[in-house]
Amino acid sequence: MPTVALHHESIRLHTPLPTAFGEIRERDLLIFELTGADGVTGRGEAAPLTPYDGVPLDVCAEALAVYASILQSYDDDAPGVLMLDACREAADIPVALAAVDLALWDRAGRRAGRPVASLLTDEPLDAVPVNATIGAVDRQSAASAAAAARDAGYSCIKLKVGVGDDAGRVAAVRAAAGPQMLLRLDANGAWDVEQAVRAIEVLSPAGLEFVEEPVHGLQALRAVRERVAARVSMDETAEDMGALIAGGADAVCLKISRCGGIAGLLAQAALVRSGGAEVYVASTFDGPLGIAAGVHVAAALRVQAACGLATLEALDIDVPEALRVRGGMIRVPTGPGLGV
Repeated sequence: MPTVALHHESIRLHTPLPTAFGEIRERDLLIFELTGADGVTGRGEAAPLTPYDGVPLDVCAEALAVYASILQSYDDDAPGVLMLDACREAADIPVALAAVDLALWDRAGRRAGRPVASLLTDEPLDAVPVNATIGAVDRQSAASAAAAARDAGYSCIKLKVGVGDDAGRVAAVRAAAGPQMLLRLDANGAWDVEQAVRAIEVLSPAGLEFVEEPVHGLQALRAVRERVAARVSMDETAEDMGALIAGGADAVCLKISRCGGIAGLLAQAALVRSGGAEVYVASTFDGPLGIAAGVHVAAALRVQAACGLATLEALDIDVPEALRVRGGMIRVPTGPGLGV
């Protein structure tokens, strides 16, 4: 029977990140380790972000403790989907289920001696394009960050908006980054429909790839999309019932934690694409295991849009060599399992 270990890590951000739902200063990770009788260990992580996903850390930890007791009743060769379904029936908390899902995939890859991406598809990408994220609230700092992203080889920048002086910062970032840089705005639902329409009309002359989650809610997103020329992307609203296939956005941001892991993200990506929208993958400032999972699944899906997975350098950790950003890309880890 498998054995399970669970431990907590708290990691500070080098610089606090302002968002419409509050300032992010640190990330709490719950590391879930599943070891079989063969001695092979799979590792996953839960990364709840309460202001974003509404899941308190203690609730996530309690769910993982329940999952641990369930998994220890299975034998080593039990199907992973069966084990995950049993956990979901006990407590359907996606951010916690993600830790189990990642551990199962990591263990499967390690047992097979293959990276997870190669378990998901025969022809994954070798590397995944990623965006730089800028949260600076003043023009000079935003411009400096944009210039640094340009010099580092990024082809896409995501700028947090809805946090003050949006017009000034967007103009500063565009000037510093140059005309070739894709510029993506993320409002985290800071506006209502009328505010969003006005803001997007003012900011669009800077040349926008798309505006992510300008408002919360499917009907509001659809209303904004119908009134602006810029493309609109869905993030938090993707959690709403029926949102993935409702045609409310041009693109949808999917996250390992919100989807309940790799298997859930793949299923949701299929729904999004069936509705004609583009898929890209991002994180909620996850740790290395969550980022690695995002890279593997983005590679398996052959995502072309820049993904929001270049966030480890914002954390006060030693970034694993396999997950370092080079030229605006993260190469898919080649080690077995998640590869970190």
